[in-house]
Amino acid sequence: MSTHISNNRPAPDQVLADIADYVLDHTQFHGLAFETARLCLIDTLGCGLEALEYPACTKLLGPVVPGTVVPHGAKVPGTPYQLDPVAAAFNLGAMIRWLDFNDTWLAAEWGHPSDNLGGILMAADWFSRSAVAAGRAPLLMRDVLNAMIQAHEIQGVIALENSFNKVGLDHVVLVKVATTAVVGRLLGLSRDELINAISLAWVDGQSLRTYRHAPNTGSRKSWAAGDATSRGVRLALIARTGEMGYPSVLSAPTWGFYDVSFGGKPFRFQRGYGSYVMENVLFKISFPAEFHSQTAVEAAMSLHAQLAAAGRSADDIEHITIRTHEACLRIIDKKGPLHNPADRDHCIQYMVAVPLLHGRLTASDYEDAVAADPRIDALRERIECVEDPQFTADYHDPDKRSIANALSVRLKDGSTLPEVVVEYPIGHKRRRADGIPLLEAKFRTNLARRFAAKQQHAIAHASLDTARLAQMPVHEYVDLYCPS
Repeated sequence: MSTHISNNRPAPDQVLADIADYVLDHTQFHGLAFETARLCLIDTLGCGLEALEYPACTKLLGPVVPGTVVPHGAKVPGTPYQLDPVAAAFNLGAMIRWLDFNDTWLAAEWGHPSDNLGGILMAADWFSRSAVAAGRAPLLMRDVLNAMIQAHEIQGVIALENSFNKVGLDHVVLVKVATTAVVGRLLGLSRDELINAISLAWVDGQSLRTYRHAPNTGSRKSWAAGDATSRGVRLALIARTGEMGYPSVLSAPTWGFYDVSFGGKPFRFQRGYGSYVMENVLFKISFPAEFHSQTAVEAAMSLHAQLAAAGRSADDIEHITIRTHEACLRIIDKKGPLHNPADRDHCIQYMVAVPLLHGRLTASDYEDAVAADPRIDALRERIECVEDPQFTADYHDPDKRSIANALSVRLKDGSTLPEVVVEYPIGHKRRRADGIPLLEAKFRTNLARRFAAKQQHAIAHASLDTARLAQMPVHEYVDLYCPS
């Protein structure tokens, strides 16, 4: 009996073809999606600027080989670096993700679609500077905004029904795939070249989630997305040379992604690609905290105010119960010692204890100096998380997409405070009107961290009007963020 395997080259997996066809559709987005993309752009860049205050982040930045000069290279916002687009994408991507303060998407898989901006903006900047030097037209910021919408959509739509974390893989695989696809389009890849590029992204060995979970939680989770978005740029450039792809990379028996890494199950899809994800993305506005805890932190801030009004404090608390959703329990319900800032910003007990004690939660509150306060760990030990099945159901409901948490406090004298329930964080679409002024204020605060007043004004003038921003050449917009 013959046991040979057919070596006939198959047609590309439908998943690859669908992504390629979507990004090659040159539809210009408008309305809510386009306006939200502008908000996402300024918020994401602002998060990157804030990260520059942390030496743990800045030590990773710059060229791979010190002193490297790249003619017409991409300029990394807020830094003196002008780099090749792959290195620049890593730099900006690491800055964006460092403080866990940029946007979020929650579904069967979670992630941060604006992580793709590292690759998108840096590739577009390099491409535009090179084009101008050669006498060609640059890309415009409308091209960047459109690419952001498409990257959000690719990452988010795949995440709706497909859990990579349940097979031990990190969500940054979706950053790599989405960046590869949209950067490939910006670079002018043909359909066949684009399918090749996307297949190369799936062929890569994918990151393990172990750096996000006990007992290994560490700072790689803060630069993993930078690594993924830069890899996407690199793969798009490789495909542009005519390098071959692997059409059944997902579905090939035994050797494809489904059999090797996804339990033999093909991807499932709830909807086609459009602009749904950008329109419904979640902004982190008030707190640099893992998103499943945002409403818990908001509730803790309310309880802190109640305690203060009654002349009491966190020292009077006997026990706290957090009613929450299953995803929160799986990711950030954590007991025992916390070893570093990355450990702390993925522990819901820590993120509730700090605002109960201090009435705040900022990025610096995860650093060792604050964490050394013994009251934080003492209070953490008195916090219990329990799943509310309705919260879990509402989390997955496409019409709600809530991220609910409820805090109940029992005091040492036996009395209790009224439970505080928060279903939707301030950055949710249902609270967008309340959130936009705060998001713009967050952006202005982050500009003030790096730039003098005149430069802050120039950036804000270009950034806060969607029509004006859309018409700017990419390299001229990025130049606004160069240190003076």
